[in-house]
Amino acid sequence: MKPIVILGIFVADTSYRADRMPKMGETILGRTFALGPGGKGSNQSVAAAMAGGRTHIITRLGRDDFAQIARSTWDKAGVIAEVTEDADSYTGAAFIFLEEATGNNAIIVAPGAAARITPQDLEAKAALIRSAAVFVTQLEQPIPAARRGLEIARAAGVTTILNPAPAAELDDDLLALCDYLTPNESEAETLTGLPVTNLDEAERAADALLARGVGAVVITLGGNGALYRDRTRSAHVPVISAGPVVETTGAGDAFNGGFAVALSEGRDVVEAVRFGCATAGISVTRPGTAPAMPARSEIDALLARG
Repeated sequence: MKPIVILGIFVADTSYRADRMPKMGETILGRTFALGPGGKGSNQSVAAAMAGGRTHIITRLGRDDFAQIARSTWDKAGVIAEVTEDADSYTGAAFIFLEEATGNNAIIVAPGAAARITPQDLEAKAALIRSAAVFVTQLEQPIPAARRGLEIARAAGVTTILNPAPAAELDDDLLALCDYLTPNESEAETLTGLPVTNLDEAERAADALLARGVGAVVITLGGNGALYRDRTRSAHVPVISAGPVVETTGAGDAFNGGFAVALSEGRDVVEAVRFGCATAGISVTRPGTAPAMPARSEIDALLARG
């Protein structure tokens, strides 16, 4: 099976759970604290590897204790690290606030060395990208690097996925490099200027993105599942529940990792969306991001239950 290649960042997640966010100038007591692996690219890589994909991550790390967390996380999941060590910077970190009552989150990311990923880093891995079944990237590393990775993959006929997170304005030339664009509701709204609060609005936003050159759109809708839409086909895939929701932080990353694996295996795209939804459905029943990603056997078992 051809590999999945993911460009993205690793950050050490510092997670604080409390009843509410503090106001400016205010100190409140939290309920719990946890330190663990994060970063969208890293999380998606772990999700893909755990779901059965032969997965490589292209990134930069510092030479510090947080970098060791990254390597340990990837080794455990079976992710193949394509890392440039950057002694002049630091491995990234993220502040994550978790609301006790709902599990909803707010996040600040400091990418560190990963903010120094360049198009040349992608050129150095061009042969690997060209050999892939699927190339995935996001927007936590610099956009020029993401663009170059997508260009290399597209020129080689590799399936391309852009998860446009965190939300940013993107030009049409970059969007045209994407076989699949996978925004959530707020990211779709940023890209289109259209509200996305229900399925009808999601369909209109997807059409606006298709008009800008995207091959197909998958809008993840939280508790409402996901909408798939291309120029000839549209499907709403409901959420696939595996139990009570504990934490939603890594749900989008779980979806993207699972979706990439299913596409790399040649599954029908709507079945690939279902596979991604099942991956996410299991991940939200557990605390954390990378540690919450399910094994392939768990995903298959959930889908088999219908």
